[in-house]
Amino acid sequence: MEIERSNRQLAWHGTCLFLIGLLTGLAEQHFANLRMGLAAHLEGVMNGIFLIALAAIWNEVRLGRRSKALVYWAVLGGTYGNWLVTTLAAVFGTGALSPVLAPGRHGQSWQEILVTVGFQIVAVTIISSSAIILWGLRAKATS
Repeated sequence: MEIERSNRQLAWHGTCLFLIGLLTGLAEQHFANLRMGLAAHLEGVMNGIFLIALAAIWNEVRLGRRSKALVYWAVLGGTYGNWLVTTLAAVFGTGALSPVLAPGRHGQSWQEILVTVGFQIVAVTIISSSAIILWGLRAKATS
C-alpha cells in the first residue's frame, strides 16, 4: 500500500469514525443502556482521533510491508469494532462484561456472549497493534 495513500486513508477513516461517534452521541437517549450509549459515543470520537493521530505519524512507523499492511487493517478493524461492539452493548443493554456501565443490567445470553467475545477480540487487536506500532517507532528501526 502506498504510504501517502495509506496516510490519507487513515485520516479519512479517522474523520469518518469521529463523525460516527458524534452521531452516536445524538442517539444516546434511545439506547437500552444510556451509560453504554455514552461510552459508544466516546469510543467513536476517541478512536477517530486515534486514527487521525496515527495518520500523522504513519510515515515514521518502520515495519516490513506485510506487517505494516496487517497492522493497518487490524487498527481499522479494531477501532471500528470497538465502536460497534460498544454500540451493540448499549442497544442490547448487556452488562456482564461492564458492570460499572451497566449496573444490574443483563441482555439475553447470546447478546452477552457476542458483546463479551467482541470486546475480547477488540482488546487483543488494539493492544497488539499498538505494541507493533510502538516497535515500528523505535529509534533503531530502519526502513
